[in-house]
Amino acid sequence: MTLFGASFARLQEDLETARTHDPASRGRVEDALSYPGLHAIWVHRLTHRMWAKPGLRTAARVLSQVARTATGVEIHPGATIGRRFFIDHGMGVVIGETTEIGDDVMMYNGVNLGGRSLARIKRHPTIGNKVMIGAGAKILGPITVGEGSAVGANAVVVKDAPADSIITGIPATWRHRDSRRETQPAVDPAVYVDPAMYI
Repeated sequence: MTLFGASFARLQEDLETARTHDPASRGRVEDALSYPGLHAIWVHRLTHRMWAKPGLRTAARVLSQVARTATGVEIHPGATIGRRFFIDHGMGVVIGETTEIGDDVMMYNGVNLGGRSLARIKRHPTIGNKVMIGAGAKILGPITVGEGSAVGANAVVVKDAPADSIITGIPATWRHRDSRRETQPAVDPAVYVDPAMYI
């Protein structure tokens, strides 16, 4: 398959992903014209290829900033993003340079995949396949969110979470989707406050 053919197939795949992930979708033409999350992903695919060539890195950063202005989504050209990635609404999303995102990930507005270090190392999260990240969630540092997990809206995640986790809170804690696999206590005795102590 030619580069053009592969790019067209990927574009069609992205449009199908938008249709299946957003009940407000009314058709491919409208989606292609009006979904800023799609536009940001499409520009990122180009800037990521440019980033692989040291002579094009400045141009890649400038183009990514143009996309940020147009879409409200900031994706560093160095970030690695898998297939069928979908950003719903998009505004306020930030994806840092060393972020790695697997396939079939869905993300809502206001998500920050950020760093906690100024060192030139892997400093951003790794997101497994089939992860859903709720609006306003912050996933910070070189941590891993396991495959099939869901991150709740406004969660602040600073520790690893295994596959098939539900991750909520500030700071976030996780539990397995299947409660029979739960290994951590249902209530953390270190943070539990007995309401009776206030009586």
